[in-house]
Amino acid sequence: MRRTLGFIGGGKMATAMIKGLLHQDYPKVKILVADPDPGRRQELAVLGVTAFPDNSAAVAEAEAVILAVKPQKVEEALRGVKFRPGLPILSIVAGYSTARLEKLLPGLRILRAMPNVAALVRAGITALAPGKSAREEDLAWGKEILQAFGRVVLVEEEMMNAVTAVSGSGPGFVFSFLAALTDAGVLAGLPRALAGELAIQTLLGSAKMAAELGEHPVVLREMVTSPRGTTIAGLLELERSGFAGAIMQAVSAAKKRADELGE
Repeated sequence: MRRTLGFIGGGKMATAMIKGLLHQDYPKVKILVADPDPGRRQELAVLGVTAFPDNSAAVAEAEAVILAVKPQKVEEALRGVKFRPGLPILSIVAGYSTARLEKLLPGLRILRAMPNVAALVRAGITALAPGKSAREEDLAWGKEILQAFGRVVLVEEEMMNAVTAVSGSGPGFVFSFLAALTDAGVLAGLPRALAGELAIQTLLGSAKMAAELGEHPVVLREMVTSPRGTTIAGLLELERSGFAGAIMQAVSAAKKRADELGE
C-alpha cells in the first residue's frame, strides 16, 4: 500500500474517495490534495488532509496520484506539473482514455477508473481498467485503494463509457425515481416524511433482494405481481408511459456524452 497519495482535483468524487480512505477501518495514509477553490481547500483541511492551490505541490511527495478533474480541465491541470518517472496515475476523469493520458504523461503508468457517488457512504462500485503502461502491481494498488469505499470490478477499457452511463450516472437516475416515488406517496395522501421513508427503504430492500437472491429482476417483479392486483395496475401505467424505454434512452444519452467528452 502506497502511504502518500496526491489528488489533483478535490471535487465531490475526490472528496468521497478521501473520506473512504480516511475511514477508521482503513490503514493510515497521507493525503495531499490540490484544488484551485479556497473554500474547497478549507473543507478538505477539515478532513485532516493537506490541501494546496498548486497541483505540483500535491504530487511532489506522492507515491501515486489520483487525477480527479473535469475532462475539459485535464490538459490545464497537468500543464507544468513535474511527475517522477514511472509514477502510477489513477484517473477518474469521465470519458478520458488511458491512451490520451499516456500521450500527455509519457513514462507514467496509467490506470482508469469510474467510481460512483455512493463511495461517499462506502457503498460504491468502481470499474477499473489498466492502460498499456500499467503493471500488475499498479492494478493491485488501484484495486486496494478503490475497495476502501465499495466494490471493484475489472473491465476492458472499451467498456468504460458504458460503465460511466450505468453506474456513474445511474445514481442520478435512481435519485430521480426516488423523488418521484416520494412525490407519488404525497399525492396519494401520505405525509412527506413518511412517503420518503417508505420510498427509501423500498429501494434499499429491493436492491438487497436482487443482490442476495441472484434472481433476474423480472422474476423478482413477478413475486409482487398478482392477478388483478395493485402492482400489475401500476406496471401497466409504467408501460404506457414508456418507463423502460426512458431508462434505456437516458443511459444511451449518458454513454453518448461520455464518448463526446473523450474526443
